[in-house]
Amino acid sequence: MSRPPIRSRPAPKGPSQRQLRAGELVRHALVDIFREEEINDPVLKGVSVTVTEVRMGPDLRHAMVFVEPLGGENADDVVKALNRHVKFIRGHLGRMVDLRFTPDLHFRHDETFSEAARMARLFDDPKVRQDLTPDEPSGSWKDED
Repeated sequence: MSRPPIRSRPAPKGPSQRQLRAGELVRHALVDIFREEEINDPVLKGVSVTVTEVRMGPDLRHAMVFVEPLGGENADDVVKALNRHVKFIRGHLGRMVDLRFTPDLHFRHDETFSEAARMARLFDDPKVRQDLTPDEPSGSWKDED
């Protein structure tokens, strides 16, 4: 007697709902920490940091935190300073979120803002703009017989 083939689920294509929810919970808590707590570091003095995204690992024990300093200036220095103070930040995070484990935090600079600005400059280039504007009014078709 033969058995029917075992159907396996396809591998997940992205983060699970659990990872997404935990990431948003951590992101909101980090925003509160950066707004309310004073991190004693000259690089972070007076710098406003935007937490753009938090990507949680499958076991929720690791979090990749994408940040962007206001204005995008000194981004590498700000990220290094945040990574130096990760124990302080993680301690406050543990008191704010209700997760089984407080995730290890790894801060990274979010490149999407600079990439978007680069694309905007590229589209404003006259050589590129000429390729983006149609030669004929929209909606008219030529017969190519």
